[in-house]
Amino acid sequence: MPKKRSGGGLSPTQQAAKFLGVSVLAGAVLAGIALPAVGALGLAAKGSVEGFDALPANLKTPPLSQRTTILDAEGGTIATVYSRDRTVVDLKDISPYMQKAIVAIEDSRFYEHGAIDLKGVLRALNKNARSGEVSEGASTLTQQYVKNVFVEEAGDDPTKVAQATQQTIGRKIQELKLAIQVEEELGKKKILENYLNITFFGQQAYGVEAASQRYFSKHAKDLNVQEAALLAGIVQSPSRYDPVNDEAEATKRRNVVLNRMAQVGDISPAQAEKAKKAPLGLKVSKPKNGCITAVNDASFFCDYVREVFLSEAVFGKTRKDRAKVWNQGGLTIRTTLDPQAQESVHQSLKDHVNKSDSVAAASTLVEPGTGRIVAMGQSKPYGYGKNETEINYSVDHAVGGSNYGFPTGSTFKPFLAAAALEENVPATKEYPSPFAMDYPSPIQTCDKPWINDDGYRLENENESEVGPYRLKEAMAKSVNTYFVQMLADIGLCPVASMADKLHVHQGNGDKLPQNPSALALGSVGMSPLTMASAYATFASRGMYCTPVAIESITQKVGNKQKSLEVPKSTCSRAMTEKTADSVNTLLQGVVDSGTGKAAGLSDRDNAGKTGTTDERKNAWFVGYTPNMSGAVWVGSASQEVEMKNITIGGVYHPLVFGGAVPGPIWKDAMTGALSGKDSPSFNLVDIPDGDKNKDKDKDKDKDKGRDEDKPDDGNNGDDDGFIAGLTNGGTGDGGGDGGFPGNLIQGPGNGPGGRR
Repeated sequence: MPKKRSGGGLSPTQQAAKFLGVSVLAGAVLAGIALPAVGALGLAAKGSVEGFDALPANLKTPPLSQRTTILDAEGGTIATVYSRDRTVVDLKDISPYMQKAIVAIEDSRFYEHGAIDLKGVLRALNKNARSGEVSEGASTLTQQYVKNVFVEEAGDDPTKVAQATQQTIGRKIQELKLAIQVEEELGKKKILENYLNITFFGQQAYGVEAASQRYFSKHAKDLNVQEAALLAGIVQSPSRYDPVNDEAEATKRRNVVLNRMAQVGDISPAQAEKAKKAPLGLKVSKPKNGCITAVNDASFFCDYVREVFLSEAVFGKTRKDRAKVWNQGGLTIRTTLDPQAQESVHQSLKDHVNKSDSVAAASTLVEPGTGRIVAMGQSKPYGYGKNETEINYSVDHAVGGSNYGFPTGSTFKPFLAAAALEENVPATKEYPSPFAMDYPSPIQTCDKPWINDDGYRLENENESEVGPYRLKEAMAKSVNTYFVQMLADIGLCPVASMADKLHVHQGNGDKLPQNPSALALGSVGMSPLTMASAYATFASRGMYCTPVAIESITQKVGNKQKSLEVPKSTCSRAMTEKTADSVNTLLQGVVDSGTGKAAGLSDRDNAGKTGTTDERKNAWFVGYTPNMSGAVWVGSASQEVEMKNITIGGVYHPLVFGGAVPGPIWKDAMTGALSGKDSPSFNLVDIPDGDKNKDKDKDKDKDKGRDEDKPDDGNNGDDDGFIAGLTNGGTGDGGGDGGFPGNLIQGPGNGPGGRR
């Protein structure tokens, strides 16, 4: 019996012998040839025994990165995303042929030796010495598993990957010591299971389940003997033995594995010969990775889900922490997306706007009272080619949208009306509302008054639009001078406060500037999601709910599932029920007989507002029913196209209005989204109409203005007039592009070009 130290450990002689043996083996595995200087190495090792013992003996195994599946609200798959395509499975869910094939070709004595196969090393030494080259290695399956753990931990960091795969004696010694620990702790079956789940099989497939799906479109448990042999053969060199790109080489390698399986008794020689004659039988499934593969134009929603995950503190303290969880994957994300609503939005956009048009359209639908985003789409497909974009026009810049959003025009007016009603301005309030006027001055802000020092003026759309008007008619006709007078009456601060309660903000996240152009006539940029969520407040009788896209998340770590906390919608009262009901009554008039008549739904209560900015660079329709709210924007993302004498979706438009293009998109999208769903009613209030006789003389000038009894067909008047200069950029087009810089849609920088 060898002598032991008093502490029960190995004696110095035993430690030296152990280290010498490990060093020899490490050198053999490293070089694959005989080491003539073994004696010298052993002498050097005498001073390094303590160093060997000091090496870490605990292998830190990171959770294996897996694919993430994003589901809609009904459990249907929207897309799968992953940094590494892997699905971890139990050994019982891996074909016995696969288990035998990988052992036969990679480590046939796996069940006989410990962490180090001394017999295999000596065999390799002898063979390589006789051949004069490295023709056989000696790493056990356990050692290979340890190495793969280092590679997995390195992730996509090229420096760490190089360190994990460096061929040095120091690295081999560390792998050998950890292999000893792994053998003691896990046992053979678990090591084999872990190895088959971690190793790379080429074609972006990590682990045997992903490989089986990639090459044969079947589960790993269903692999037959020749299929298993093919996959086992790939492991040694995934590029060289890739059956997709070199069938002949892959076939040779498969047959080598089959021969080896027969040699070790896993299959009979007859079985091997029969399998060798079989074709490869590939049924390749192309990798479907990322939001670009999402169904029903849900790519932008998918990308929004990813951006929300990366931005919400509930998923990690820092963006880097959250990105690590996302890249690790193994997530099943149940979202709020309603497949019926999404299909309807997708089809409506496709029907009305071509992807090759000079303008684009975006639409988002949300559920009042819950904040659930049920649909999100746009006419320019997700991608990086011609007539494609990676910019999500429906959302803010912080979560993948345009830099500033898009000016909303008169769709902002209901927010001003709500603020006025909250200030006890009666719903029958009447203002003179001339065709043209100077901006009132001064107008009180939350701080110092705004003063019209530069003599800015504004006009209504048509000369026939001359007051006096009451609120109901002014809203239906979208009379600019009426709302600016209302703004002067109550001041800018109540409107700014209402905007805050509705979470109405610019697309870059900034608050709205306190000037008449921004807070009455919608001259600053916002996103469709912001507008749809704000209008949903009217539908839910004054309760604003923050938009949410994620219902639940479960994460698979190894073979275990755990639930992650997800951000919830928070609801708060933004206005009284009476105010909301009054706005609903006003906006129902817009779709009944006003500028939004072309958008009105015939089978259920609905309300909405049109908006068109100066030079017709943006057109909007934002509308809702009691159980769904939606916003549609149409325009040039670069704000460079004036929608005059323009063809959109194959239809020619002399002039584009909020009611003419966005309105029908909204109508068709909502009709399909709500088909078969409940049809609740608004709680309307009685708002008396104004004096009907005052417009008799103006009826003679109908040819100059808008025919309110007909839908906007490109020949009727617009709902926004000329608004002289009150934008942030001071361009002189106060209701227009807001003086936005030329890089308006500079994207998040995650794709080539960065601008679309």
